Amino acid sequence: MRRKAQVSPPADRAIPAYQRIKDYVLGQVQQGVWTEGDLIPTELALCRHFSVSRMTVHRALRELTADQILVRHQGSGTYVAPAKIPSTLIEIRSIAQDVRDRGHRHSCHVLHLERTQVTASQAQRFHVQVGAPLFHSVIVHYENAVPIQLEDRVVDAQRMPDYLDQDWSDTTPNEYLMRAAPAPSGSYTIEVKLPPGEVAAPLDIPTTQPCLVLDRMTFSGGAFASQATMWYPGNRYKLAGLL
Repeated sequence: MRRKAQVSPPADRAIPAYQRIKDYVLGQVQQGVWTEGDLIPTELALCRHFSVSRMTVHRALRELTADQILVRHQGSGTYVAPAKIPSTLIEIRSIAQDVRDRGHRHSCHVLHLERTQVTASQAQRFHVQVGAPLFHSVIVHYENAVPIQLEDRVVDAQRMPDYLDQDWSDTTPNEYLMRAAPAPSGSYTIEVKLPPGEVAAPLDIPTTQPCLVLDRMTFSGGAFASQATMWYPGNRYKLAGLL
């Protein structure tokens, strides 16, 4: 029988309410307090304990479900999702170089550039301090004018202070990072997900079109450099390699 998880809200009010709820749930899962198949507290219970609206709780759980941390069963509740088995499949390269190697034209469109700060969940994952400065970019990459990748990336602003000043029509974040953070190491995962509206629209696909999602975290000199989530339309992209 699945056990029902208990909730105890965090005290930090400096972070937006929905993010605090996400950080709390993610922390419970990562620490093993809640495990695969556990029923988490109801939206109403989370509303009471965090003193927030149901809309705020719904947003947090919806985003965690989209990230496949949780799974929701109508009429039953929300559960901790089954763990996925990572598999090393491909060599990671610049999307622009891949396009050029095929003899095609690469171009890009910058959707978003901003200065931001490390959240609690990012601090735990990146091994950096909460509040440390980050730069955030969202860029769509095209092959012969057809969108093939949406790249959502954060970088260490202290290590790469000129990141926001780059001409992304001349280089890509990956190519920039190879110069700014040499000898990189890190990890990546690949999953299949349905894209949210803010991803599907710039990729010119419906939200029912599955995507390959590459999540890559990079370190240089033992310190965090960058984390990127890259969405590839499943009907336009395939994995390939040599044995």
